[in-house]
Amino acid sequence: MKYELKDWLNSINQTKKNIMDEDLLSEKDYTPYIINRCFSGHIDTLLYSNEINLNPHLDKKLQYDFYLNIVRTKKRFSPWMRKEEIEDLELVKSYYGYSNEKAKQSLKILNKDQLKYIKSELETGGKK
Repeated sequence: MKYELKDWLNSINQTKKNIMDEDLLSEKDYTPYIINRCFSGHIDTLLYSNEINLNPHLDKKLQYDFYLNIVRTKKRFSPWMRKEEIEDLELVKSYYGYSNEKAKQSLKILNKDQLKYIKSELETGGKK
C-alpha cells in the first residue's frame, strides 16, 4: 500500500499507530523533509523538527519513531507556506532582463515614477 502525507501526519498527530511496523515496505514512502516542514509550522513541534534537521543522517524509521513517540496527540492543521508575491517584480525583470534577485534589489531603489515609466514602455496595447 502506498501511504500519502496525510497518512503519516495522522499517524504521528492523532492515531499513534506505527505504520512502519505494520508495513515494512512503507519506509520508502516516508519523506523526512516534508514531514519536518509540516511540523516546523507549529509552535509545539518546532523544536522537534529542528532536532531532526540537525540529524539528517538518521534512518527514516528512526526519525519517524522519534516523532511518533515525542509529539503529543493533537489536531494540527496549517496551510502550506507560499512564496510572497512581489508587486512589479515581473515588470523589472522583463524591462532590464534581470534575475529574481537582481530585480528584488532594483525594486528597493526604483521610485514610483520610474516604475510608471517602465510600465508605460512595456505596454503593448490591446485589451487588458
